[in-house]
Amino acid sequence: MLKEFKEFAMKGNLVDIAVGFVMGAAFNKVVASFTGGVVSPLIGLLFDSDFRDLKYIIKEGTMNDAGEKAGEVAVLYGDFLTNVIDFIIVAFVMFIVVKGVNKMKKKEEPAPEPPAGPSQEDLLAEIRDLLKK
Repeated sequence: MLKEFKEFAMKGNLVDIAVGFVMGAAFNKVVASFTGGVVSPLIGLLFDSDFRDLKYIIKEGTMNDAGEKAGEVAVLYGDFLTNVIDFIIVAFVMFIVVKGVNKMKKKEEPAPEPPAGPSQEDLLAEIRDLLKK
């Protein structure tokens, strides 16, 4: 059983998928950092606030004894839009990577055409002639 698992785990496709997964997770952190540190502040200039903190308050909260707002109900659309931007960037880069890899792959050569032989009609005529004998 251990031998079978080792053969399965060492197949090229599984190793490629694992490497791609790890690289994708690291790349996602880079994109999230870029979006949170560069894109969000620039978009936040338009709204005159931090883009990630944009929210639609449905119900106002009340101040508790510690001076914190409690009981607020809000839709956090700024955080959602930041994650959508992250997804679009990652999806676009993955598209470019896959397109590049597909271009680099060796294009399959078309199969050589079978050698030209007698046509079907010629073979049928030959069979007919043989049966006449």
